[in-house]
Amino acid sequence: MSDPQTPNWRKPEVLLIFMAAAMSIAFSVWQALLNNFVVERAAFSGAEIGILQSLREVPGFLAFTVVFVLLAVREQALALLALGLTGLGVMLTGQFSTVWGLYATTLIMSTGFHYYETLQQSLTLQWIGKNRLPEAMGRQISARSFAALFAFVIVWLGIEVFALDYAWLYLFAGGLTLAVAVSAWLVFPRFGQNTTQHKHIILRRRYWLYYALTFMGGARRQIFIVFAAFMMVERFHFDAGDIALLFLINHLLNIWMAPRIGRLISRWGEQRALTLEYLGLALIFAAYAFVSSPWLAAMLYVADHLLFAMAIAIRSYFQKIADPADIAATSGVAFSINHIAAVVIPVAFGLLWLASPAAVFLAGSAMALISLVLARMIPDHPEPGCETVWQRTAAEAARI
Repeated sequence: MSDPQTPNWRKPEVLLIFMAAAMSIAFSVWQALLNNFVVERAAFSGAEIGILQSLREVPGFLAFTVVFVLLAVREQALALLALGLTGLGVMLTGQFSTVWGLYATTLIMSTGFHYYETLQQSLTLQWIGKNRLPEAMGRQISARSFAALFAFVIVWLGIEVFALDYAWLYLFAGGLTLAVAVSAWLVFPRFGQNTTQHKHIILRRRYWLYYALTFMGGARRQIFIVFAAFMMVERFHFDAGDIALLFLINHLLNIWMAPRIGRLISRWGEQRALTLEYLGLALIFAAYAFVSSPWLAAMLYVADHLLFAMAIAIRSYFQKIADPADIAATSGVAFSINHIAAVVIPVAFGLLWLASPAAVFLAGSAMALISLVLARMIPDHPEPGCETVWQRTAAEAARI
């Protein structure tokens, strides 16, 4: 961990916030410009964009391999290398406006992104104490949202005011992220770890509830990203400006709300926080199925996005039940589990959408209720040996 004499701005939590913001700048610009760039410069059709998005998810499936790289590279150093690789991939995106060039740069960007996300979660769980984890993760979400707003402003100014080519915007965003990675390497000390991490794949039976919650979280993410946004365009004819405004509202709310949601999780506990999230999701998804007002649909979309911050509770739960040496390896495995839904849900529910869009959201509501059942299995005070409500804590057992 950090030296007590280290200035506050060189503490581990500050490094985590800087990295989260830098990643958000690169990825937000990449995502905001992608559809226009691939159509206008590389003449993509639906087939090519589908292949590109599938390729983007491949490193997510392979996130568990990060544990093998850790045999040769320290975790903090690898996180900064992954952040820099993401920036490099985004920088190169605007320079290769061909089908195969975009496939290649997407793989570079996505490999850095998914390795970074895995390591960011692992380092946060290791460096931040259990009593402060939800609030610290809320601050990271807030920093991501602030950086995303900055990125959207840069894109708008670059296109509307300065008439910059896409390549310059990609170069700026990726270069800024790469510069932050290099600066963090030079400025921040090498923080220690209280526990040496396992360097092999770990699947433990006692973590089954964490795995299940992680998988269902990935499914929920796909319904929001793929189908809720698509509904806004297809059913309510939102244009690009309307969707951009919704994104801005979501990020503005996250800047203010995410740290407060983190503190709420610390006070309430993981079970109550996730109960609120999944009850809310069940109602929101059911409302999506029948909503007829664009204003109400927009309000549901914003509320849906705001509930994402509640997912902090899943990681907080894992930190409390985990063997400290398992955190890095299990973070990689969990990230891979989360991405199983990235392939299954869009394809299967896309076919269901053709028959009945309402059925997609009702199925999503049913999945939220399954998640609710899983959340209710979390004990009030989770710890090793007390991973579910059926197990007694050591203190309770001692009293019997």
